[in-house]
Amino acid sequence: MQSFASEFNQAISLILNGDAELWAIVLLSLRVSVFAVLISAVIGMPVGAALAVARFPGRRALIILMNALMGLPPVVVGLLVYLMLSRSGPLGVLELLYTPTAMIIAQVVLVTPIMAALTRQVVEMLAEEYSEQLRSLGVSRLASVPVLLWDARLALVTALLAGFGRAIAEVGAVIIVGGNINHVTRVMTTTIALETSKGNLAMALALGVILIGLAVAVNAMVSALTLRAEREGLRHA
Repeated sequence: MQSFASEFNQAISLILNGDAELWAIVLLSLRVSVFAVLISAVIGMPVGAALAVARFPGRRALIILMNALMGLPPVVVGLLVYLMLSRSGPLGVLELLYTPTAMIIAQVVLVTPIMAALTRQVVEMLAEEYSEQLRSLGVSRLASVPVLLWDARLALVTALLAGFGRAIAEVGAVIIVGGNINHVTRVMTTTIALETSKGNLAMALALGVILIGLAVAVNAMVSALTLRAEREGLRHA
C-alpha cells in the first residue's frame, strides 16, 4: 500500500511539474484522436444522414452492416490497416506504416461507423418529425440532409464526443500500425501498457489519471449537451 501511495505521489508530481515526456505523449494522443474524429465526422455524418432519409433497395442491409461495424475488434482493424500500409501492401509506396498518420487511419476506420450510426438515428427521428413541413416546402429527401444536420447539431456534437472517447482510449489498433515508437508514435494507451510492463508505475499512473480525467470531461460535456437539448425540446414543444 505504501509503495502504491509513493508511485501515485510521483505520478501527480509528473503531471503538476509539467514533465516534458509525459505531456509530449498526451499532446500526440490528442492530436491523433482529434484529427481522426474530424475525418470520421466528415465521412460518417453525411453517410449516416443520407441513410436516414434515402429509400432504396438494400438500405436495411446497409444499416445492419453499419451497426455491426461499430463493434469492429480493434486488433483486427489494426491488422487490416497494417496489411494495407506494409511494403507489400497496396498502399506501401506511401510509407505511412509506423507513423501518426497510420494511427489516424486506424482510428478513422474504428470511429466512422459510430459517427454514421449515431447520425442516422438522430436524423431519422428528425426526418419523421419534420416530414410534412419539408414536403410542403417541396424539399427533396436528399436536399433536406443539410437542414436536418444543422437542426441536430447538439446531438451530433454528442456523437463527436463519443467518437473522441472511443479514439483516445484505443490501444490495440494503434500499437500495431504505430509500433509504439518513442517520440514518434507513442500515445497514452500504448505508453501505459509499456511502462506497466517495465515496472515504471509512476508514468503509467500519471497517464492513467489524465486519461480518466479526459473520459470524465467528455462524459460531463455529453451530459451537459443532452440536458441542453432536452430543455430546447421542451421549449419548442
